[in-house]
Amino acid sequence: MTPSPAIRKVFQGVATRQQMFRMFDRHAQRPDRWDTEPSPLYAGEWFEIAEAEHDYMLEILPPLWIRGSIFAMREYLTGSVTSVFFTLRIDGVIRHFHGYCDLSDRSAVEHMRVAIVERVSRPVRAMSREERLEHIWSSTADDYRGYAGDRWPQSNRGHRTVVLYGGKEGTFLKLLDDLTDDEISAKLPVHLRHLPVSVAA
Repeated sequence: MTPSPAIRKVFQGVATRQQMFRMFDRHAQRPDRWDTEPSPLYAGEWFEIAEAEHDYMLEILPPLWIRGSIFAMREYLTGSVTSVFFTLRIDGVIRHFHGYCDLSDRSAVEHMRVAIVERVSRPVRAMSREERLEHIWSSTADDYRGYAGDRWPQSNRGHRTVVLYGGKEGTFLKLLDDLTDDEISAKLPVHLRHLPVSVAA
């Protein structure tokens, strides 16, 4: 599953409502869904949403808390991880974001707020390799993504896979982390293929 505790952007652009709901549980198909503690898999993930989606989520249930322009959902995803919604003024523009924060860490929300502002305030649009892979995972339909199972070497089992198209050879599965630059480019939407790669993104 390659969980990462780092704060990380998992979708490029502003998610639609449908995309937002799909990304609320990007790891639903994981093979050990009921056997392991999933908090590290979700905590730290964030993406941008529109004002309408932000307001929709605010009105669904009374929030767990509201602190200025930030609120947390009352229903926890898992353990102490829940959705936190941010309204932030960045470069003079009001923008909205969703992130998963582990509320057992009292500094998690502020760390995420700072990370989001730092990431989206950069003057040059760029995506790291990791962000490209996360965007591919977020935007790929469930039928075309999954996890390496028993047919894979033991060291690969449980790692994320995506379907690739091999021309005359047909379709085949490949580990998400093993995609080449050309394969990543082919899986990205056209408008994202030529963004510069930023090591620090």
